[in-house]
Amino acid sequence: MNDTIFLTFDDGPDPDWTPRVLDALAAAQVTATFFVIGQCARSTPALLRRAADAGHTIGNHTFSHRHPWTTNAREACREVTDGAAAIADILGQPAKLYRPPHGRARRCMSEAAASLGEVETLWDLSAIDWGMLGTSHRIEKRLSKVAPEQIVLMHDGANRHNRPDQLLAVLPAFLANLQRCALRAVALTSRST
Repeated sequence: MNDTIFLTFDDGPDPDWTPRVLDALAAAQVTATFFVIGQCARSTPALLRRAADAGHTIGNHTFSHRHPWTTNAREACREVTDGAAAIADILGQPAKLYRPPHGRARRCMSEAAASLGEVETLWDLSAIDWGMLGTSHRIEKRLSKVAPEQIVLMHDGANRHNRPDQLLAVLPAFLANLQRCALRAVALTSRST
């Protein structure tokens, strides 16, 4: 049986919360995947480089996180390409993974990501670390259901309704529990999706 799980964090980099997530991951000696918003990356390039330098995978989460269904096709595709450009400009290499905002795939955006060599990546288990359901107790309960080979969705960026403060209240214990359960958290690669 495979003992690997894949932790992913969306909507950063966030100057308040991403460093704390990175510190928790470093303390547990695990890597993860950060699906970043291009405009956030451009405003905190050192933070994006810190994540990449620590061995985390960086994926494209579009430029401004606009909902895929609220814009015309040309603007939607530009969200993908501009997000990719922001990452490449900062890191000097392209992202290999793409996650649509809100998990809402739109064909033109999926095709734009594929044309850039990005593999579209969703998730198997969500911490639901946002809104009224995003309390530390509920997040902890959902994360306790993680199973081998699952991709886990969490958020390191506040981005309006996310609750990274509640996630961080349980993240260190969750990471420690993974080790006790002999589960190994690693970053995604385009080959592992």
